[in-house]
Amino acid sequence: MTSQFEPIGIIHSPYTEKFAVPRQPNLVTAAEGELHLLDRFNDPMSIKGLEQFSHIWLLFHFHHIDANKQKLTVRPPRLGGNKSLGVFATRSPFRPNNIGLSVVELLDIIIENKQVILKLGGLDLVNGTPIIDIKPYLPYCDSHPEAIAGYAQQLPTQKLKVTFSSETDIFLQSQLQHYPQLSELIEQVISQDPRPAYKQKSLHEQSYAITLYHFNIMWKVLGDAAIVENIQIIS
Repeated sequence: MTSQFEPIGIIHSPYTEKFAVPRQPNLVTAAEGELHLLDRFNDPMSIKGLEQFSHIWLLFHFHHIDANKQKLTVRPPRLGGNKSLGVFATRSPFRPNNIGLSVVELLDIIIENKQVILKLGGLDLVNGTPIIDIKPYLPYCDSHPEAIAGYAQQLPTQKLKVTFSSETDIFLQSQLQHYPQLSELIEQVISQDPRPAYKQKSLHEQSYAITLYHFNIMWKVLGDAAIVENIQIIS
């Protein structure tokens, strides 16, 4: 039996590539974005009453994942990338049906030029992600503080201490009007250390670049310290 899902909306987020995306929602609180409803779902009636909820569940499609890379076992970054677990014991994006689930903050609902837009916070989704469904988050049944979470019981610690060069400080100041949270976003993303687990063990200096919005951010890591050296606008 084959099932087909019709996207009900598209995500607009700061993340233009997988590399920068945090491994869980709400780890990067400065990551705000929008969900634009599509076609017949782009109707205020479809979200009537949703304004009563502070958080929502998003069911989505991992559209950047190669279906040929699906496996029965994966190596979670939380375990250093050196221990295999069954795919259903992890939140790996390499899933049988490439379906993901995230709970995010609902900041606002607006209607602009007949477009229904949900303003969201704590996003962990790549720009352009197709949304399959939306459900309100219900604390009385969705939150279980006593739950046992195996290897992921605790909130992950920030792995890198992030600083900015004087050049990038000046650039960030120039972007404050349109991107007031850009420096916070960059710091939160890099502090989570998006590098592959095997790279995190290296003692040698390493250089990287990530893209957020239309900015190319170049940063360098040595030990547990990262410095943002340069930021360029992508034309």
